Amino acid sequence: MKPLKILFANIPFDGHFNPLTSLAVHLKECGHDVRWYTQAIYEPKLKKLGIYHYPFDRAIQLNQFNLDNVFSDRLKYKGQIKRLNFDLQNVFVLRTPEFYEDIADINKTFNFDILIADVMFTAIPLVKHLLKKPVVAIGVVPLVETSKDLAPAGLGLQPDYSFLGRQKQNLLRFLTDKVLFGPTHRLYRKIMANYGIRTQGNTMDFLVKSATLFLQSGTPGFEYHRQDLGKNIRYIGALLPSPSGSGSSDTGLQLKARLFEKVVLVTQGTIEKDPAKLIIPTLEAFKDTRYLVIATTGGSQTEQLRSRYRNHNVVIEDFIPFDEVLPFTDVFVTNGGYGGVMLGIGHQVPLVVAGMHEGKNEINARVGYFRLGINLQTESPSPEQVRKAVREVLGTREYKNNATALGKEFSKYNPALLCEKYVYEAVGLKPEVRRMEGVLQEQT
Repeated sequence: MKPLKILFANIPFDGHFNPLTSLAVHLKECGHDVRWYTQAIYEPKLKKLGIYHYPFDRAIQLNQFNLDNVFSDRLKYKGQIKRLNFDLQNVFVLRTPEFYEDIADINKTFNFDILIADVMFTAIPLVKHLLKKPVVAIGVVPLVETSKDLAPAGLGLQPDYSFLGRQKQNLLRFLTDKVLFGPTHRLYRKIMANYGIRTQGNTMDFLVKSATLFLQSGTPGFEYHRQDLGKNIRYIGALLPSPSGSGSSDTGLQLKARLFEKVVLVTQGTIEKDPAKLIIPTLEAFKDTRYLVIATTGGSQTEQLRSRYRNHNVVIEDFIPFDEVLPFTDVFVTNGGYGGVMLGIGHQVPLVVAGMHEGKNEINARVGYFRLGINLQTESPSPEQVRKAVREVLGTREYKNNATALGKEFSKYNPALLCEKYVYEAVGLKPEVRRMEGVLQEQT
């Protein structure tokens, strides 16, 4: 098969970049020319993976670490809806022309065959319609497509399939599209109109439907039932980052864990810098107990926390490879990053989740709905809330059973091979049958 020229692109946040790296590495190993357009912060990672990097040129040099500095007004918005509207408009929608113009320039010297981008990369329709390129979008958050069976995405509401529940959800979808997120959708429609493109539905629906194929990370077992799933949507299993070899792996952790009754792993990811939100409450809840608490800070205030918590049952690191810790973890406490939740489920570990912003309310609502753990429905739980939730999860077998069942469902999918198969489909090629033997067909 003739090698393809493949361009990746992503919104410059770890949760939008990292999951795509495993696919990029796999396609590169298949012999394709894989290159990546993203902000300069990811250049070292791409260099390590051997992937050519195109940095932002016209696009604003924003990333997850400088967001509040680039958009200082962001801190004024405390409410969940107001903050989300601000982020959607300034981080995503208004960057659309900049992303497109950069990619159009790249295409002059690298005439790529296909674009692969995370679902929030708002230039997807422009690349497809103006550059006439097939685009594969990757769902790195819970499925955002609107459904007549569900409440609108973004509010973190669980489905209600009763008659009155459906009526309420219908009203909420109308209010969300026209009022709550109306300004964002109107802004995106205006930008698309400037390029001669007429949008359909709300912004996220248009991004999903515009893609040649939409590949959703996860499986049907972690998604609400809907009768109207888009025809271009495929489930691919848990798409997780390519191993980078970064982080400090402590081979003595597993031996240390044997000295304790239970192991609690806690993380806030890399975007959230305030350890007082979740890490400190968890450490306070279980310091000087028979539980080993392993905290990963993402590089934020690690030494300060170590100085404060010198307890015999506390381990605090910048980064620890979760694949090495989760196999002997009993409960995973997290603010609800999609990749972390996917990884926890993949290891069949029940969860305690606490996070509301950056779309985590949707992820955490699913954790609670499918009883994979407990959703605390707050950004800042108290130590008592964390303690009570962890003990309830440990004392209720249902949570572990559900996490185990869904983890087994995850194991039936081969994300890399499924993605490879769909990339070929998007460009009109048939893969070698032998290479695709044993690949699970999409489930709906």
